[in-house]
Amino acid sequence: MFIDPQPGAAASTAQPAHPSTTLPDSPPQETVRHLIFGSLSAVRATIKHLHKLHYAEPNDWSQPISTGRPNEVMAILTKRIG
Repeated sequence: MFIDPQPGAAASTAQPAHPSTTLPDSPPQETVRHLIFGSLSAVRATIKHLHKLHYAEPNDWSQPISTGRPNEVMAILTKRIG
């Protein structure tokens, strides 16, 4: 005598309905580094301006680093794009 299996009792061998979230045509991410040189006030003003433009968070920048030149510092931002 033949008995039908209960619905849902068998394992599914179907492929998932959604493909991988990584698209094959998407470009790989790259890293860029921004350097700002100037007086401490100019560097801070530039960082604030880039934040207002929604480009980078102020905390993503390095602390100001003295360049050894009078009244000049630099700040560095490393950002992933793509």
